[in-house]
Amino acid sequence: MAAEPEFPFLFCRAAFAATRPLSFQTPAANLFRGCLGFALPEAVFRPVSPQGPSGFRDRPRPFSLRCHHLDGAHLLEGQPFEITLHLFSPQPEPFRQALSSLSFARLTSFEVQPRTLALAPPSTQIRAVHLEFSTPTELKPPVPRGQLPQFPVLMARVRDRISSLLSFYSPGAAAFLEDFDFAGFAQRAAHVSARRGQIDWLSASRTSRRTGQTHPLSGITGWADYHGPLTEFLPWLSAGEVAGVGRHTVWGNGVIRVLVIESPDSIPGRPPVGPSADCHPR
Repeated sequence: MAAEPEFPFLFCRAAFAATRPLSFQTPAANLFRGCLGFALPEAVFRPVSPQGPSGFRDRPRPFSLRCHHLDGAHLLEGQPFEITLHLFSPQPEPFRQALSSLSFARLTSFEVQPRTLALAPPSTQIRAVHLEFSTPTELKPPVPRGQLPQFPVLMARVRDRISSLLSFYSPGAAAFLEDFDFAGFAQRAAHVSARRGQIDWLSASRTSRRTGQTHPLSGITGWADYHGPLTEFLPWLSAGEVAGVGRHTVWGNGVIRVLVIESPDSIPGRPPVGPSADCHPR
């Protein structure tokens, strides 16, 4: 019997004490990004495959940073704070060392927990989910203004992100990926539709101190409800919560949160919605 498909990762929680007064801009990840770029080994920060066509030699970085809870925060000297990292390679030590070298904070603890998500469909049939785009999420093709993210586009980006991480960092997933029906996955995703939601379009960028290049960090935030045959896609969306979706997920973009819903009004704290299939860009 073939093994159940799985998505393994390391959940890392890093705790710090500020060594000086700190004011985090939005996104807070920019501050950590520059430091990690200097402190991480090049093979970790910018991994490259020695084989394959030139356009496919750049590997996805083996981590995703989670620190958007610090956006706009102001901390006093000595005040504690935490960030989390999702690591997709079994080598947390370079990240512990890099975070120990921060000039603005002292690393007080670094906890590592191995975790695994099943990619097999659940036994319960899922017909509706509520998806929150917690940080700017940039999809290709981009979401047109005034429209909701289309589910086939969303799932194509989730599929590509998860399969790429598995391909490079989980040798045990080779057989699963070889047999995976990529085309059928996309075709079945087309039967799921966006019913309602509220989306913001945000523009942001950062300039690298290392290269002088400016990188766009734009995308959508907000929420959308999807209806249809969602059972096989729910585990992939859960993996997308860990890995991120779209561009610049390494630095905390593309953070999503998925909730299974039973009725259109069953999400506590969700803004009031208009008629079915309405989109409310702000």
